[in-house]
Amino acid sequence: MTIGTTENPLRVAIIGAGPTGFYTADALLKNKEVVVEVDMFDRLPTPYGLVRDGVAPDHQKIKSVTKAYDRTAKKDEFRFFGYVELGKDVSVADLRNYYHQIIYTYGASSDRKLGIPGEDLIGSRTATEFVAWYNGHPDYRDYEFDLSQESVAVIGVGNVAIDVARILCRTHEALVETDIAEHALEALKNSKVKNVYVIGRRGPAQAAFTNTEVRELGELVATDALVVPEEAELDALSQQLLDEGNDHRTKKKVEIIQSFIPNTRTDKPKALTIRFLVSPVELIGDEKGQIKAMRLVKNELYQTDDGTLRPRATEQFETVSVGLVFRSVGYRGLPVEGVPFNDSWGIISNDEGRVVDYETKAVVTGEYAAGWIKRGPSGIIGTNKPDAVATVKLMLADFAAGQTLTPAHPTAPEAEAFIKQQQPQYFTYEDWLKLDEAELAKGKEQGRPRVKFTNIEDMLTAREAQK
Repeated sequence: MTIGTTENPLRVAIIGAGPTGFYTADALLKNKEVVVEVDMFDRLPTPYGLVRDGVAPDHQKIKSVTKAYDRTAKKDEFRFFGYVELGKDVSVADLRNYYHQIIYTYGASSDRKLGIPGEDLIGSRTATEFVAWYNGHPDYRDYEFDLSQESVAVIGVGNVAIDVARILCRTHEALVETDIAEHALEALKNSKVKNVYVIGRRGPAQAAFTNTEVRELGELVATDALVVPEEAELDALSQQLLDEGNDHRTKKKVEIIQSFIPNTRTDKPKALTIRFLVSPVELIGDEKGQIKAMRLVKNELYQTDDGTLRPRATEQFETVSVGLVFRSVGYRGLPVEGVPFNDSWGIISNDEGRVVDYETKAVVTGEYAAGWIKRGPSGIIGTNKPDAVATVKLMLADFAAGQTLTPAHPTAPEAEAFIKQQQPQYFTYEDWLKLDEAELAKGKEQGRPRVKFTNIEDMLTAREAQK
């Protein structure tokens, strides 16, 4: 029987319910040539991935993108299977039995390491786990962070690093107006943090954070935003490239950073200092194995053969007292059993989105990747939309060429029956909408955007109570 028709739709499994997964579903369901049915899987009961568990709680406007995802999810051809984990509840081999195509969109959830002495000391943590903790991710709700420390360093100058620094510096009154997890709200209320250092190995012109993110630092009501004047000034190579180019955003970013140069310490309770052209070379501990200081080396920039500016260490060192360090120097994807993986890059082995064998580069029929697990951690949420669309074009081209999987059970009822057998407690999208309603209602009671469920058992209990 011909597939891609109303009677026999092209059945696609999407692994990961974050932005890329929804952009993929939207592109598949909007195509006019082929009738498609989409089943989206996520290991958590809740959809939206990093929009729910990664976007900072004081960035509510960014989270409004979920309205578009909700429109996709309410289409008849879409189904959500939450709380179903690939590799635990179902395998890739299982999916091949029920779907014509499989696309992996589950992102990059593991952190890159600094690779320096002392990285395993007490107080050395990842930005990812802190972000997941304050956003109420169920896997991280019971984590603890020593916020009794007065000085904290955040290693990295991307948006996540800035988010971490900003949340550490927000007042309790400001955080109450967000959807930050209740356990994080209470812990941060009692925080003793006074000094936050954001550490960048290159200069202001190379900082990865956006203009909006760095501008917000200067607007924190209880925190002085500071820079080291000579570090905020551009070196000759950066200045030359900026003058010769037409990059208005970078010029504006440098302008914002340099607007902090006149700032000095006031009577505000906290100070946030962005450092440039320095790299941590060692975390120093006390006799109990607790971080007490960080050793930094001064860097200088040099131009590579391809024209980019890279940092290299000088002979100048300094030591800064800190008791808590968050690293935010990039992310890696994690492998799934049965899917080719490029371990050095931390992504699924693929050619423009088609999964390929890592050694032979032969295409793996019917399997694809999109988003961070395809290209690595780059861009913002919206960057994943054209990326997903590009992979969907390949999927539809392969379908047209007859290059799909040949599942033994290619119908929606068969897939649902199998999933129900493997994970009877799976969440539908309707289940999520009820949780969403409950979170919003509890938030309204407290004058907040929402109060999140942060425990899967509580989610299960709430669902049962609503039946």
